[in-house]
Amino acid sequence: MIDRALITVTGGNGGDGAVSGRREKFVAAGGPDGGDGGDGGSVFILCDGGLSTLSGFRYKLKVEATNGTKGSGRKKHGKDGVDVEIAVPEGTEVWDVGGTDRKLFDLTRQGQRVLVARGGRGGRGNVHFTTSTNRFPVLAEQGEEGERIEFRLELKLLADVGIIGVPNVGKSSLIRAVSAARPKVAGYPFTTLEPVLGVVEHKTRSFVMVDIPGLIEGAHSGKGLGDEFLRHVERTRILLHMLDGTAEEPVEDYKKIRLEMSLFDKRLAEKREIVVINKVDVPGVRERCRDIPSERGPGAVEGHYISAVAAFGIDAMLDQVIELLAEAEQTADAGEEVVDVETIPVVRPSRLSRGAEVHKNRGGYVVKAPVAERIAAMVDVSNWNAVVQLHDQLRKLGVTAALDRAGVGPGDKVKIGKLEITWG
Repeated sequence: MIDRALITVTGGNGGDGAVSGRREKFVAAGGPDGGDGGDGGSVFILCDGGLSTLSGFRYKLKVEATNGTKGSGRKKHGKDGVDVEIAVPEGTEVWDVGGTDRKLFDLTRQGQRVLVARGGRGGRGNVHFTTSTNRFPVLAEQGEEGERIEFRLELKLLADVGIIGVPNVGKSSLIRAVSAARPKVAGYPFTTLEPVLGVVEHKTRSFVMVDIPGLIEGAHSGKGLGDEFLRHVERTRILLHMLDGTAEEPVEDYKKIRLEMSLFDKRLAEKREIVVINKVDVPGVRERCRDIPSERGPGAVEGHYISAVAAFGIDAMLDQVIELLAEAEQTADAGEEVVDVETIPVVRPSRLSRGAEVHKNRGGYVVKAPVAERIAAMVDVSNWNAVVQLHDQLRKLGVTAALDRAGVGPGDKVKIGKLEITWG
């Protein structure tokens, strides 16, 4: 099972605005008609209940939305880029790995859709730069770059019941006995290396059960991939803690697993738990496990003696599973708020600031002003009229004032984005 993936997503760039003017026959005074560029496509994450792993990201590490196209004459707007949806299973967490390592989203319900990389806005065409003194502007705006973000997807299995225990206690045999799941069963430890899901139908109720691979001492710190498996335990409503009644020290096995859960997350040790002692068909098992009741955790109920192979005691155990699930669901319904999919927060880059920052270096002055940079990127420096109009825009955007405060003088080099001009 692939339950963790690193992925980089990029929104599409906005298309450039157009510099264009009407030059039609019988039109005495044509004017600017350059259209805006199209917006870049955005990237969304969609929660899809039909998926069960993140295996689709084994080789697909980058996702990019398409760019918007350029505007054109007659005020024609460029086409918007196409949005992209990334489908993930229920139970997927989205973590920002750009330095903060914080959880952004928790996708637990079918249909949840969140925006993770917004496409860039299309640049404005020259029609937007018309003023009372500039009837035919030759300026346009470059499209905005799309947002780029790297994040980690983590899948925590959503299941009603989690079967836990040390290796080789019969967890796989139990899930085979009560569901259609067919995990590998053998007489040696670590037969199950990945969580196995099965749907159990008992009386009038059906629920999802997961076989968590065997936990060993040191699991909370990653030994034997234990930390990976314990992450899945977090998303279960109740636990079936299985013990091998023929083991040398079944009581110690129980205490070790309880300790590992507590060290990983104290809340795991407080989950509702049914203690299940397997292999009761072997003589002496009941006597060997008589001390377990005194060791049970705060969320544990009376234990059950079963034989997964002989199907002994399973119905009574499932009866109690249904009872505890009903209690857990009532508690959840009373304490959880209903989340409206439409109000789920999105990761959005901040809108472009219209302010300006100026930094002086050995080569001259560097202007940091996103809007001005996008206009400057479209300037034809060989066109004297375009340069004059650029200076007018720099004044309106506060760039000229910022340069004056920084001490710019005639003949100094000023860099705005990729454009370098001589101030004068």
